[in-house]
Amino acid sequence: MKFEHNNISPLDNRYSSKLIDTRACFSEFELVKQRFYIEIDWLIYLCEKQPKHFIKIDNSSKKKLMSFRDQFTDKHVLKIKKIEKTTNHDVKAVEYFIRDFFLKDKKLSKFIHLIHFGLTSEDVNSLAYAVMIKNGIYIHLQKLQSLNKRLNLYSTKWKNISFLSRTHGQAASPSTIGKEIKVFSQRINTAIKSLKLVEPQAKFSGATGNYHTFEIANDNINWPKFNKIFLNSFGIKQNIYTTQIEPHDWIAETAQVITRINNICIDLCQDMWLYISNDIFSLKIIKDEIGSSTMPHKVNPIDFENAEGNFGISNSLNDYFVNKLSKSRLQRDLSDSTVLRNIGLTFGYSHIALSSLLNGLNKIQPNKSFINEELNNNWEVLTEAVQTVMRYEGIDNAYEQLKSLSRGKELDQSSYIEFIEKLDISDSAKEKLIKLTPKTYIGLSNKL
Repeated sequence: MKFEHNNISPLDNRYSSKLIDTRACFSEFELVKQRFYIEIDWLIYLCEKQPKHFIKIDNSSKKKLMSFRDQFTDKHVLKIKKIEKTTNHDVKAVEYFIRDFFLKDKKLSKFIHLIHFGLTSEDVNSLAYAVMIKNGIYIHLQKLQSLNKRLNLYSTKWKNISFLSRTHGQAASPSTIGKEIKVFSQRINTAIKSLKLVEPQAKFSGATGNYHTFEIANDNINWPKFNKIFLNSFGIKQNIYTTQIEPHDWIAETAQVITRINNICIDLCQDMWLYISNDIFSLKIIKDEIGSSTMPHKVNPIDFENAEGNFGISNSLNDYFVNKLSKSRLQRDLSDSTVLRNIGLTFGYSHIALSSLLNGLNKIQPNKSFINEELNNNWEVLTEAVQTVMRYEGIDNAYEQLKSLSRGKELDQSSYIEFIEKLDISDSAKEKLIKLTPKTYIGLSNKL
């Protein structure tokens, strides 16, 4: 894609090369194209499924229409946009564009009266946006699955690497790197299931959702059922109970799920940032990459920082979508239309963030020497194990004894063993505790 330095959004310049699939789902071209497809497909559907009530479409005419439909290009969008300058109505501009094409063909001209038959603009827009978001969700799921693939790889690869946990920022019972990463992969996997459950919906029922135009034209057709089949052909569920607009509750649900996923990813970014800052992970050096303009030594966790920021922007948009799109004055106002035009942005910023997160994950590697050194310098984390064994052996004041020994103090191996040897516990318990080290005190973390 050509770099456009005059665009206001970084999605359209700085990040554009990373959003090819997303842009294809939510671009202005795609919106106009989906409207065009719906108008053509609806006309064909009417004529094929209800020929006795409308006009039977012959193979030649259908072939012409399908060729017209399938050869939609940027040039056609520009023509529609030119018409819109006169109509000041984007959906009507599509209708007139189709009409102008029909007027040039004697066989097709007889179908002009069926263009946009029975529809309000919101019927077309409702289905168009449903298809676009459905496609956007599919791409989002692919990106999330790529992320989870990487996390699952690391959780297996590093399942036996012990490291010092931190609760409240302080040394805590050790874990394994693999298990801690597995926590995130499982959280994301659960959220993926939620996103898959979202059902894109649309309405196709006229000006106030009551099928007025359809029923007055022909009351012998079961229009709700007839229109449902048409929506289903796009992979979209019908919402039969609407005003002029489909209430957008499913879009709000989508935004909420994406926010939940984004928050999980922000949590992962922040943890990775802290792990890098604390030398648990080191970053692979990328040749010719610059960490700081003034400090040549720096290798910064910029991918995780970039991801955190872009996830945050996506969340801010989602919050507004949730609050706005589920509200509409009476049978409709136009404020939702303005907002819906921005729905692709939340996917765009989230997708950029996911790409950055993956880039960051691809650069990390456990700093084993530091990890082992840190474990060896924090024998006090074993006091949890000791007091638990003491309790198991029947000692009442176990916690208090260990608190006196260790709180705010640093233990080494020798002082730890010395304490164990003085305990009034069984020989088998003593042996178990003496053999224990911070590195081996990992519970079941490498088996989970």
